[in-house]
Amino acid sequence: MNEKLREKEIIKTSFIGIIGNFFLVGFKAFVGIIAGSVSIIMDAINNFTDALSSIITIIGTKLSGKKPNKKHPYGYGRIEYITSTLIAILILFAGGMAIYESIKSIIDYFQNGTMPQFEIYSIIIIAAAILVKIAIGLFFRYKGKKIDSDALKASGLDALFDSILSTSTLIGMFIAKYANFYIEGYLGIIIGLFILKSGFGVLNESLSSMIGDRFDKEYVNEIKDAINSIPGVLGSYDLILNSYGHNKNIGSVHIGVSDKLTAKEIQLIERNISSLMYNKYNTIMTIGIYAENFSDEYTKNIYSSILSIVRNYNNVLQIHGFYIDNETKIINFDLVISFDDINPHETIEKIKEETKNVINGYEIIINYDQDFSLS
Repeated sequence: MNEKLREKEIIKTSFIGIIGNFFLVGFKAFVGIIAGSVSIIMDAINNFTDALSSIITIIGTKLSGKKPNKKHPYGYGRIEYITSTLIAILILFAGGMAIYESIKSIIDYFQNGTMPQFEIYSIIIIAAAILVKIAIGLFFRYKGKKIDSDALKASGLDALFDSILSTSTLIGMFIAKYANFYIEGYLGIIIGLFILKSGFGVLNESLSSMIGDRFDKEYVNEIKDAINSIPGVLGSYDLILNSYGHNKNIGSVHIGVSDKLTAKEIQLIERNISSLMYNKYNTIMTIGIYAENFSDEYTKNIYSSILSIVRNYNNVLQIHGFYIDNETKIINFDLVISFDDINPHETIEKIKEETKNVINGYEIIINYDQDFSLS
């Protein structure tokens, strides 16, 4: 989806949420004050925080759409992650307040025997509010998934949990009115714990995105297949992708090419990859070149010997960039080592020593590559 259209969709959806939540705040505050129900008043405050979430989403979306400048040459796309974090904090606040006020309500009941008084119209209003809240939550989740907005998905999840909280309030109203039995405080604590769990989930996801998540393996493989399909590319390695917001990536990749190609031919390959990555994958890509020389049997046999050594190390995921310079007697190659290896440099030294024992007279240079996209 075009970024401008995506921004408009997020803002329009958020405005719908703001209007809906302010209506719910008014209705629930009215019922809560008339009935003397702490849980309904807290439910109204919770809806007010939802409206604030939508306002934060709008502000975050507008800021993240700002063009790059000297101070922030990669743009402002990562502000969306900050937006999701602020919404998670609001969810946690709502859950904490629900538990706090529920405990106060329980204490008040045991000290003073205070029971809220509900009329039929109050129950009808709260029931209608629950249906509205569910509709808002499902709408936000649908839009969030459709346009890949973490902020909208977080707001939608928050709204659905709010509807559960409101349902517990409604159950408490029924029990209080028809069984004259106090239960709403206990229900409030249980639902508050569920809201906290949701908030920590959203917070974990947004903070993980800020730190830098590994891209989906299928997506990475798709990119590698696309690069490998370009004429002249013998293989793609060391793919690194950094996200700077929705559909805004900066990355690098190494490609293998024949050592017999001219600089002009290599530049054409590099241009084709850059164009592919920018136009199809919204990624500004830097390309490194490996010159591969497997043209003679002698080189192939040496490579086969080294490959046999490397295969004995389970944490070594890939060998690439293999090149032999017979004039200077240097063998150079890269190893991708899993993050599961607690001492990758020691692994490299062991492989280097084994290689020297098998292949005499050559200096062995092994470059350590981290596992950014393989596993």
